Amino acid sequence: MIQKSVQFVKEAIEELKKVNWLGRKEVAASTVVIAILIIIVAIFIGAVDWILSIIIKWMLG
Repeated sequence: MIQKSVQFVKEAIEELKKVNWLGRKEVAASTVVIAILIIIVAIFIGAVDWILSIIIKWMLG
């Protein structure tokens, strides 16, 4: 059991060495894009919520 676990960890480490990791610039650019998209989606959801709450208040009187 322990031997299989050790073998698994060794193989996992070898596979991780083969991964093509992104550079610092690519990670920073992706982070900025994701942050902007999150802000846009948050504003959109907030606007829809606000509009729907106005409509519901109007319908209920």
